[in-house]
Amino acid sequence: MVTLYIDDWQIEAEEGISVLRAALDAEIYIPNLCWVEGMTHPPASCRLCFVEIEGYSRPVTSCTTTVEEGMVVTTNSEAVREMQRTSLKLLLSVHDVDCGHCPANKNCALQDIAKFLKVKLKPKGFPSYEPDLPIDTSHSLIEYNPNRCVLCGRCIHVCREKNGSPLLTFTGRGFKTVVNLMGLTGDQESACAQCLACVDICPTGALIRKEEKEEKETGS
Repeated sequence: MVTLYIDDWQIEAEEGISVLRAALDAEIYIPNLCWVEGMTHPPASCRLCFVEIEGYSRPVTSCTTTVEEGMVVTTNSEAVREMQRTSLKLLLSVHDVDCGHCPANKNCALQDIAKFLKVKLKPKGFPSYEPDLPIDTSHSLIEYNPNRCVLCGRCIHVCREKNGSPLLTFTGRGFKTVVNLMGLTGDQESACAQCLACVDICPTGALIRKEEKEEKETGS
């Protein structure tokens, strides 16, 4: 165990874990989208979990920084908050913000983080670019809406953990990057029926169960 200080709180943390996990274990919230507990190499793609650490020249992503004895961490400085708000606004600027028609409405990580950081879901000052990509309905059980996707990679990670290798992957570049269902065969889709962890871990409703959508549309 190591002792560190987060926002003036003395914390005991397991050696080798990330600053983000140490903070969350101590019920100190740091905004994050792409981190999953047990992830050995977090992608830090969402750029939301910045913190300041005494002795470091600039803020760092807490999901990729390992705790050290005596470390002094600040999660709520103005510099950190400004970086987090900028990252969130960038995500929202390419997101289909149509909460009323989204299955994740009121159970959405983007909504929660926006409320925490006091950022409007349609922030001013950032030009909006909605890719308007086609919805993927090729899977018999899952529907994927790339216009709601924040490319956090959680679904790919949990699929790899469950199956040994992911049945999902990123394809495309830039604004055209999407999660690809990789043309799953019938046997693989049958395996999905016993899992669907990718749907459960999606933070924004980009991946949904077709069955649930059909039930809502029919009112059954």
